[in-house]
Amino acid sequence: MVSEMTDSPDSSTSQRTSGVEDADLEAASPTHSNDPKQELGTNKDVNSDASYSIFSRREKWFLVFLGSLSALLSPLTANIYLPALPIISQEFNKSLELINLTVTTYMIFQGISPVFWAPFGDRYGRRIVFILCMALLCLSCVGLALVPTNAYWLLLLLRCFQAAGSASTVALAAGLIVDIAPPSERGMFLGAYTLGPMVGPCLGPVIGGALSGSLGWRAIFWFICIFSGAVLLVIVLILPETLRSLVGDGSIPAPRISRPVFQFGKRSGSSNLERPPQKPLANPLRLYLNIDVLLILTFNAIVYSVFYGVTTTISILFQQTYPYLTQTDIGLCFIAVGGGCIPGAWLTGKLLDKHYRALDEKYKAKKAQQALDNEDEKSLTPFEQKMDIDFPLERARLSMTPINLAVFLACVVGYGWSLESKVHIAVPLVLTFFIGWSFIGIMNTHQNLIMDLFPSQGSSITAANNLFRCSAGAALVAVEQLIIDALNPGWTFVLFAGICLLSYPLSYYEMMYGYKFRAARQRK
Repeated sequence: MVSEMTDSPDSSTSQRTSGVEDADLEAASPTHSNDPKQELGTNKDVNSDASYSIFSRREKWFLVFLGSLSALLSPLTANIYLPALPIISQEFNKSLELINLTVTTYMIFQGISPVFWAPFGDRYGRRIVFILCMALLCLSCVGLALVPTNAYWLLLLLRCFQAAGSASTVALAAGLIVDIAPPSERGMFLGAYTLGPMVGPCLGPVIGGALSGSLGWRAIFWFICIFSGAVLLVIVLILPETLRSLVGDGSIPAPRISRPVFQFGKRSGSSNLERPPQKPLANPLRLYLNIDVLLILTFNAIVYSVFYGVTTTISILFQQTYPYLTQTDIGLCFIAVGGGCIPGAWLTGKLLDKHYRALDEKYKAKKAQQALDNEDEKSLTPFEQKMDIDFPLERARLSMTPINLAVFLACVVGYGWSLESKVHIAVPLVLTFFIGWSFIGIMNTHQNLIMDLFPSQGSSITAANNLFRCSAGAALVAVEQLIIDALNPGWTFVLFAGICLLSYPLSYYEMMYGYKFRAARQRK
């Protein structure tokens, strides 16, 4: 499954406090300013929802739909390819290890490209970067559909360009939504928007299996080419520029190069807003200098790589274990793991909110008592509360990790042995469902924590997280088939589960002592 699905903000958590709202706002703004004038302009009330954006509610929903549709392409492009791996291996007369390198290189560029595109989208506008990304994706798919089978190097190269074009659409779409939606509406719009990135991993393998099984593997890339081309056409024709540092609330005319062919909606002829100052480019890699960030991202990356190791072996191991399956059947097998992610994200968000509220009430009661004892003590804002070292932020976010990790590890081990023992196909399918369920729980809790720790650098921390875990996933996929050949599936996934278990102390240490790192940053 694709990383962007785990990075998407959960609608139930995005409205919890103003600090979380600020974190969500950063989905595509690596250099977000804390100055409200920079976000809106200089002459309007930034606290008024009505003045936040000039787009009507219907126009906002259309833009949310278009953003969700473009974000769908990122996980769809990554996962639609997986059922065709055995066929492509035969067509190119290459080993599965070499064909898996096309997945590895895709993941590497999937991690690198947002670090490149996000700062440009924040400085020069969403629309221009959207067009560049979609055009690159569309053209790379044409090349992949026409690549000769004796040019393996070209397949590898074009997969890199495909990843570079598709990987940043999730962050760009989230940034577009934050541009047009005030905090009071943001949770609802972001909740609707995440349907695209979450549906993509479920639909991709099904479509890929059906296309490769009936029309051949090249039809996969023609499908993505047509899909991305249609979205690109809509963006060119009507998508307005929404970046607040360029157009404020939408009433400031965008630079000519950033204007759509047709005007989107009705606009007033004049505006008294001054154009906000342009944001500088930022370097997300500087966040790696924080020890607590490294603790969280290292554990996240190991779990993510094992999960991706499971999904990339479904098409290969299922075909070997159950040779009666067609390419369409193998594609349908991916629904289980993708289907587990959707309810897993919803349930995890509900339970996380419930636990957070319980700790929040205890914290407020403690502070209220302290206020009674000391009348000079001022009350804290929600953001200041989360940064207060007395508030158990790390425990509020990570307390569910042991349960999710236990389920994840048990199912990963069971997945490997069920395939090696060639049990009924229902067994590994059920196990992959719960692998997806528990995996998304682990990812969401840790992603929420790092967004809480750096609410004004949400895009930067997301890009850093994406780069870290995609690199780890690419490394595992590169050697996975060699390990399976040496150990067989059963012991291979025992090994992977053991590595995850050994990495858990990193998360546990952050949960117990992470407040010390927060305190150190406050002192600075």
